Amino acid sequence: MRRTGFVHQALAYDSDEAFLAGTEPYVRDGLADGDAVLAVVKRQNIALLRDALGNSSREVEFIDSDHWYGYPSRTLGQYHAYCTEHGRTAAGGPRRVRVIGEPVWSRRGELETREWMRYESLLNVAFARSGHWIVCPYDRRALSEQVLTAAARTHPELLHGRGGMALSGAYAYPEDFCAESDADALEPAPEPAREVLFDRGGSVVARYAAAEFARRGGLSEERVGDVMSAVHESALNALRFGGGRAVLRLWSRPSYLVFEIADSGANAPVGPRFPGHLPPAPQASSGHGMWVARQLSDLLEQRIARGGSVVRMHFRA
Repeated sequence: MRRTGFVHQALAYDSDEAFLAGTEPYVRDGLADGDAVLAVVKRQNIALLRDALGNSSREVEFIDSDHWYGYPSRTLGQYHAYCTEHGRTAAGGPRRVRVIGEPVWSRRGELETREWMRYESLLNVAFARSGHWIVCPYDRRALSEQVLTAAARTHPELLHGRGGMALSGAYAYPEDFCAESDADALEPAPEPAREVLFDRGGSVVARYAAAEFARRGGLSEERVGDVMSAVHESALNALRFGGGRAVLRLWSRPSYLVFEIADSGANAPVGPRFPGHLPPAPQASSGHGMWVARQLSDLLEQRIARGGSVVRMHFRA
């Protein structure tokens, strides 16, 4: 099937046959059209699709989803880089990239699950102006009703069987979906959390306090450097928009070290709509800091308000 513009579809399947019915024709059509095809799926589904495609599988790039779907912001960055690299023909013209992207939902906590749902919604913004086509398989046999319900809210189209497609009546625009995700205030930092106050010219205090905490928590020196960079970018934003003073809070939770920067929000801007979630244009004068912080953090929560903004960065211990 030939389509124009960006396409984002969810494929809910309950058997190997249903998975192949929704993916094999899609891949074959793409190869026939000269599209680049990337399949990031479960290991067993790689084997299924390879066998079904036969010799044509050599023209498809396969990646085990466990190796790709580590953390939402980084995965979005990886897809953006891949589509940028493969989205041009040898002659320099535009080329469609087709992706079969199967997120990993097992072993996710509540926060991680919510952020992966947000990631699925943000794909509709990140690639809105592209001509790429993404199909996201959802295994009904293994996934919760919560995840399956969210799939219908984050994908404009739903696939049903071989070639069957329907618009999703439950689809929510990304602005609305993300607003719902951020409707609740973040839980307060636990009482044992360490606090480090800093002001203009004093962000170095926050960086070094974060580095010390990261080393004590067992992070490698490479990740300690990532912590310092992420805290630095978040601290600069807090000082710029938060009235010139802010606080760094440090604590640990199961599996993660947490680094939170909060300010008074004195000069907090109204936008942007998706702060740091989408890669900024190279020539953009702002927006790079939060993108960097999200790429370096394993998970990042954020609440922006005129009465006080919070950036909470999680690094896996």
